[in-house]
Amino acid sequence: MKNSRNIRTDLALEAREAVAGKDMSEIDGVNILSSEDDIMTVTQVEIVNEKGSEALGKPQGKYITIESQSLRENDIDAQKKITMALSEKIKELVEPEKHKKVLIVGLGNWNVTPDALGPKVVKRILVTRHILDSIPEDIKDSVGNVAAVSPGVLGITGIETAEIIKGIVEKVKPDAVVAIDALAARSISRINSTIQLSDTGINPGAGIGNSRSPLNRDTLGVPVIAIGVPTVVDAATLVNDTFDGILISMAQKDNEDKRTLKCIEHICSEDKFEDILNALEPYSGNMFVTPKEVDAVIERLSDVIANAVNIVLHPVIDIDDVKNFSF
Repeated sequence: MKNSRNIRTDLALEAREAVAGKDMSEIDGVNILSSEDDIMTVTQVEIVNEKGSEALGKPQGKYITIESQSLRENDIDAQKKITMALSEKIKELVEPEKHKKVLIVGLGNWNVTPDALGPKVVKRILVTRHILDSIPEDIKDSVGNVAAVSPGVLGITGIETAEIIKGIVEKVKPDAVVAIDALAARSISRINSTIQLSDTGINPGAGIGNSRSPLNRDTLGVPVIAIGVPTVVDAATLVNDTFDGILISMAQKDNEDKRTLKCIEHICSEDKFEDILNALEPYSGNMFVTPKEVDAVIERLSDVIANAVNIVLHPVIDIDDVKNFSF
């Protein structure tokens, strides 16, 4: 198995794929369940013990991934279906009957589009904590107690995000925190086309090697559900995937030349990615790539996530009128 510490991704699904290898062998302590239709693929990776956690380099818990290329496109019907599927998965982690007071945290830098997912989602959340006393009694049970905040990033505020959120949690006393953030992926095909949910909290900036203090049950004292979308891929991954494509093409064109195949097998060793990282120094750790249409895609993704969260936390809202309650 490959060492998960060399896998630069926030996605548990990708960590499992890399560790399991091409044969997708089973990993001790890791359970996986997948389903798909004509629009999306939904995969749950559950890490059930320390062996699984060590193998994937991620905390024990559930990681649910929704993948759909329709998230990159302006396909309203597909996005409605994804929104409903996402809301059902959120309900598995956030239980409105149990978590009556919820704090939504939009992580990221609103000045940088690929990192602005969290703040843009917060703008679309129906916040009600301040108006609960004025809500009519006949619909009060259908409206959640929701607060939301975009704390910014250390470079803007000079304060660790975890410190800000911890202070708010101590004052507001929510039953659960839902943190939304942009992620980094290992595969180019998953950029802006994947949504990951987890019940393990989140380490802001971990995917780009700029990890800050974690937001989880241990640090905040309440359950932390994370929702994220990979919006960037690091330069080393881009070079690595391009290199692999060239090698595969060479092998297909010259599959009878044993010397070529032997050379390709050597180049495709587990050390290749580390070699690419070394070749790209000193810039590889600070260079990330995002698609040119990221502005429009982030707006659509923000809508999908915010609408799904609003539907879960406010039963009075359904998919047909959710736009009337978001901003």
